[in-house]
Amino acid sequence: MSIGHSDAASILPSKEHVDYEELDLDIEFGGLEARNKLERKLLWKLDLHMSILVLIYILNYLTTDLHLEGQQYATLLSILLVGYIIMQTPSNMFLNYIGKPSLYLPACMVIWGVVSALTGITTNFVGVLLTRFFLGFVEAAFFPGAVFLISKWYKRTEIGVRLAILYCGNIISNAFGALIASGVLVNMNNDLGQAAWRWLFYIEGALTISVAIIAVFILPDFPTNTKWLSDDERRLALKRMEEDAGVGDQSETEHGGRGHGFYLAVIDWKVWWFSLICAVQAVALSFTVYFPTLTATLGYNPTVTLLLVAPPFVFAAIIAFVWTRHSDRTQERFYHMGASNIVAIIGFIISMCTMNTAARYLSLFLIAQAYAGIMLLVAWISTSFPRPPSKRAVCFSLINSLQQLGSIAGSYAWPSIWGPTYRYSYAICLAASCTTIIMSWIFRQHLKTLNTKLGKEEQDKGVKEKGFRYIL
Repeated sequence: MSIGHSDAASILPSKEHVDYEELDLDIEFGGLEARNKLERKLLWKLDLHMSILVLIYILNYLTTDLHLEGQQYATLLSILLVGYIIMQTPSNMFLNYIGKPSLYLPACMVIWGVVSALTGITTNFVGVLLTRFFLGFVEAAFFPGAVFLISKWYKRTEIGVRLAILYCGNIISNAFGALIASGVLVNMNNDLGQAAWRWLFYIEGALTISVAIIAVFILPDFPTNTKWLSDDERRLALKRMEEDAGVGDQSETEHGGRGHGFYLAVIDWKVWWFSLICAVQAVALSFTVYFPTLTATLGYNPTVTLLLVAPPFVFAAIIAFVWTRHSDRTQERFYHMGASNIVAIIGFIISMCTMNTAARYLSLFLIAQAYAGIMLLVAWISTSFPRPPSKRAVCFSLINSLQQLGSIAGSYAWPSIWGPTYRYSYAICLAASCTTIIMSWIFRQHLKTLNTKLGKEEQDKGVKEKGFRYIL
């Protein structure tokens, strides 16, 4: 099922046809120069408020790191992801309905902070298992909700780099989370009669709750109901999104009842195909949760091992930011995503072929930058399933939920018996990266066909200006 074909042709003139008629469209903002000035101010204000999402994402990942080993770690990671799978789609549908992310996301954050703290009082594996399940249940609201919120404010030329910045929270937690946890475990053992690992969860829970309270006053809602926007900023925010997709974000595209967006998402085969792509990419990225273990295979002591975890992820953050920014500017997704996966494939091959310390550490840099691939896939969602908003909300959450199936499978791809070479584990990641590239190419070809169809429809209707096109 294609999206918005009949409405797409009414998009505003493209940048190649700037004339007096186009300038008149900005007269309500005082002309083109005044509009550009207001737009810069709006984006600066938005970026400042959205930046707290990065801190929330860091805390989201810190509270999911138990620092366990082997199948026990895989089981606890999997049970967390089960909660994600169950709740992400209902959560995003509810978020789109109430339209108050500034209240809903922090409320969920407070609950997961409490659940995280309660992990510190558990006395057996079953207790930890249960708290992990409920932790995933409430944490499920955050990532698809954050991506949906970003998609409500930023245009296709802006969204990739914003998602990259959001993902930096994940990367930062991977880079320094183990080191911070190690400091707590070493320095707070038996303080006030509590084991150090319990203190870790108490501290993380308290930090999460504190940041959630602050986030209520910082996070934006949607363009129609964010209180700290001026009237001009609100109209410009809505107009930007209308220009980007060719139709408005609400009244022109929303039809049917509350479940109509869900219906539109589940009958669109592209949603299921894209979900499978993301699930396979998640398998390719399964090494991230075992990164300290892989660094330990270099043969250094625990302190040096933890220090060596950070540089590859810092490198990954820089590459991801630069690469997604370039993807936004060129309005191209597939080749950028494919290039990131090809570099990772080279890293996997190096790790499979040698135990040389320098070569294997270099390979960790090459595979870590694969984060850019998943960031670009997420950015691709918002432009491949643009309207209506109710469908887009379900698409984000449904795709991300099914992606967790890949994360669950990937968590069992690194058994300790395959160490220290982990040759078979790297082979699984290599195969998953290759599959991701092939499936993404098929998806790109389909979107290319849809773009050709849109162009023909415009030609048949005598529309001179180029309308909406899917980003390839």
